Amino acid sequence: MTTTHVNVALGASSYPILIGSALLGAPATYAQAARGAQALIVTNTTVGPLYAQALAAALVPHHAQVRTLALPDGEQYKNWETLNLVFDELLAHGGDRKTTLYALGGGVVGDMAGFAAACFMRGVPFVQVPTTLLAQVDSSVGGKTAINHPLGKNMVGAFYQPKLVVCDLDVLKTLPARELSAGLAEVIKYGPIHDMAFFDWIEAHIDALRTLEPAALAHAVQRCCEIKAEVVGQDERESGLRAILNFGHTFGHAIEAGMGYGAWLHGEGVGAGMVMAAELSRELGLVDAAFVERLTRLIGRAGLPVRGPVLDAADNAGRYLALMRVDKKAEAGEIRFVLIDGPGRAVVRPAPDALVRQVIDRCCA
Repeated sequence: MTTTHVNVALGASSYPILIGSALLGAPATYAQAARGAQALIVTNTTVGPLYAQALAAALVPHHAQVRTLALPDGEQYKNWETLNLVFDELLAHGGDRKTTLYALGGGVVGDMAGFAAACFMRGVPFVQVPTTLLAQVDSSVGGKTAINHPLGKNMVGAFYQPKLVVCDLDVLKTLPARELSAGLAEVIKYGPIHDMAFFDWIEAHIDALRTLEPAALAHAVQRCCEIKAEVVGQDERESGLRAILNFGHTFGHAIEAGMGYGAWLHGEGVGAGMVMAAELSRELGLVDAAFVERLTRLIGRAGLPVRGPVLDAADNAGRYLALMRVDKKAEAGEIRFVLIDGPGRAVVRPAPDALVRQVIDRCCA
């Protein structure tokens, strides 16, 4: 398979995304991004045994010392305590301002390694080596790094761009089916917000994606990275346009926080959240029922939940609203939703609480 290059154009902070096969273990992959005598591979206890040794061997030609740190696996560990393990490792072994961090794992590892790189000595270089579909098509690209707070997801973090993103499609072969479906949520979102021709393509190839058909997978990852690179290139720090990438996430993050981090995967929350956001768009007269049904059907075909969970038996909608007021797009306590303003076009705007309550009541199990 030919390696594809997608560039994230951010001036002096620009970097390439490499997409292809047999990239992770190839020393040439990292030649342009390697910095400093020391390298620290930050991974987790699930991914580390599968790929850390191959990555370490590929880095030996570029760094005099390569170490590996395996963090506990799971969204519930995306916190200060786990982040400090990275700082402990760097300080215990003489990490300096040229030490390069390599994030080997999914979105949790990428976020924490990136945030650690942003903070350690006020910034050291890092490279994203995403091993989940969700991370390859979304979280590894764009420089968002963060940890969770008990009151809200990704509320403590920094914008900090990697030097390189390496999307080796071969590693997705070891991905559990549930994780693959979670990644498909982030693939699907790009259609309604930006590219309905891609949405058409996803509908036609969803079964091929679920069986990891190589050509379909390569196209999906490339197109998602192209769209995200285009949006990030125009709005790196989410002051406007970039917020559309959070379609389904306002509801989805509330689900993750309300259920307890790790109970629902991020992509599962986004799947149900996209249905809610589409329903809210319909209630506001922005899309028709046929579009909502079409999107809901595709989300279900991807193996994702299309109904949200009940977070509070006494006042479920009230619990959702309270959690969503902590969302990063909220302004002065007013929730701002990413809505579909006609297929292929997104808008960020508030909605009346009474209407949001109706949607939540209708869309939750």
